[in-house]
Amino acid sequence: MKFLQKTGLFLLATFMVVACGPSNTVETGDAQEVAQSAGVTLEIDAENSKIDWRGYKPAGQHFGYIPVTEGQVFIEGESLTGARFVFDITGLKIQDMEESNENYPKLWGHLQSDDFFDASNFPQAVFELTSVESYSAGIIENKEEFETENTPKSDSEIAPENPTHWISGNLTMRGTTKNIKFPAYVSISNGALTAKAGFNIDRTAWGLAYNDESNAVDKAKDQFIYNTVSIGFDIKAN
Repeated sequence: MKFLQKTGLFLLATFMVVACGPSNTVETGDAQEVAQSAGVTLEIDAENSKIDWRGYKPAGQHFGYIPVTEGQVFIEGESLTGARFVFDITGLKIQDMEESNENYPKLWGHLQSDDFFDASNFPQAVFELTSVESYSAGIIENKEEFETENTPKSDSEIAPENPTHWISGNLTMRGTTKNIKFPAYVSISNGALTAKAGFNIDRTAWGLAYNDESNAVDKAKDQFIYNTVSIGFDIKAN
């Protein structure tokens, strides 16, 4: 009986450790308390840092980047302890068409409008680190999507090849702040930091709800835009 009791306690403890450990899921939730930064302050290299984006609809895709304008990263030894960076929504670039294309200003203007970013009222977006966890080997779980010729790329497909950490942070866009958790590759060497990440978000969580796919009366008619948007962080600081 004592053996069974000890075995049961061991299994319960093991289950609690696994349950409380980091999951392999990209998640969005309520805003969290920003991490208390410690150590050395690094300045973001704005010229070589950017946020990639890719949007999807059944008939096609659009992609580009948003420039990072300022920010700081905090490191203690070889550990990331804090980060904050700002990116310029009005500086958004579209890379799947030439700027000389007559459709470029139409799409750019639509993305800046109240249908999407509402950039006249919210010209900037901000990311602030809330927590960092070591990445444990595993398969990143993917969300099921409605299948078309342009189904959004999955989280496991766009994640960095060799993630080192799970990063959580508050992302503020269009006046709304949500906490996002995603896998990232972070390298700290000789007083400089490089960080890369790729993950998906649901744009409607931040109020970007134009042609929300959940409101599509008949998805077979392809008259919607996927709620999923792929995001890529490419950050350098020194």
